[in-house]
Amino acid sequence: MNPVVQGALIGLGIGVVLVVFEYLLISQAVHDRAKKFNRKPVFDVTERRRMATIMRFAAVLPIGFAAAFWFIWG
Repeated sequence: MNPVVQGALIGLGIGVVLVVFEYLLISQAVHDRAKKFNRKPVFDVTERRRMATIMRFAAVLPIGFAAAFWFIWG
């Protein structure tokens, strides 16, 4: 397999895992806070920004991995 494609696929996989893991952690914190204050669970501004940052990082990750694999093994 071409090293660039392999790097992009590995970066995509890592990005998806990071997004899912971060969402689960944030969601758990939101539900715990809602239970503590007896309210419905709602993501606040900080949690939305944190999730958006992780999404942007995950979008750039395949490009970075593809470039790194091309540079090292290409």
